Amino acid sequence: MPVFYDQMNNAIDLPAAPRRIISIVPSQTELLFYLGLGERVVGVTKFCIHPADKVKQVAKIGGTKQLNIEAIHQLQPDLIVANKEENEQSQVEKLMKHYPVWISDITDLDGALDMITKVGEVTGKLTEALSLSNKISLQFHTLKTGGVKTRVAYLIWRKPYMVAGSGTFINSMLQLCGFENAVNATRYPELTIEGIKEVNPQVILLSSEPYPFAKKHIDEFKKLLPDAKVMLVDGEMFSWYGSRLLHAPAYFKGLIDKLTPM
Repeated sequence: MPVFYDQMNNAIDLPAAPRRIISIVPSQTELLFYLGLGERVVGVTKFCIHPADKVKQVAKIGGTKQLNIEAIHQLQPDLIVANKEENEQSQVEKLMKHYPVWISDITDLDGALDMITKVGEVTGKLTEALSLSNKISLQFHTLKTGGVKTRVAYLIWRKPYMVAGSGTFINSMLQLCGFENAVNATRYPELTIEGIKEVNPQVILLSSEPYPFAKKHIDEFKKLLPDAKVMLVDGEMFSWYGSRLLHAPAYFKGLIDKLTPM
């Protein structure tokens, strides 16, 4: 019986390539479809929105942190694809008692590429996964930074304000863009307006997800920090670590160009 290891170093026993896969991680759902596994995906979360035309036809099993365990049982999966950060540990552990659960743990680009390769292995799509991983690597190698480091604060939530700190995948993407994270704290700390003023970012990046920052919030921040440049950014480009990474370098290049002085 083949044994595979996830990114938590858990052994996953699979007698054959999985035929009924449930993904409880949006970016990994998109990856499964990219690898040609769409017909095997039987369940996804309500936040799995890509590829839009395909996922709407797949059964929904709740949210990433509020799974409908009974709905998952009814679908009888032979593999569940999860993530350490995006899913609730207690729910994942409950599922592990019944099904093979493959868990990713990603904080940087290397971790994302490793995940893509290992998901390809466990699903019988290694050739396709290696091809995708190589394409992503090549595109990131051609990404040129702006030279002088720009101090940025990347906001993911409002009321309370929350930012992406060190030890996060978002932070690693900021670094690849040549930006300096103005926030020294780890993970996703809450900051007051005074706290944001204290870290003194040159640029405030307002993410489109998980909180849907909009144009009106730019005006809000410009009043609070008149010396900072405030921009809306596509949160999927900074936080989705599957096949969407193919599009991230081109998006980052446009952002770098906007923030690099002429």
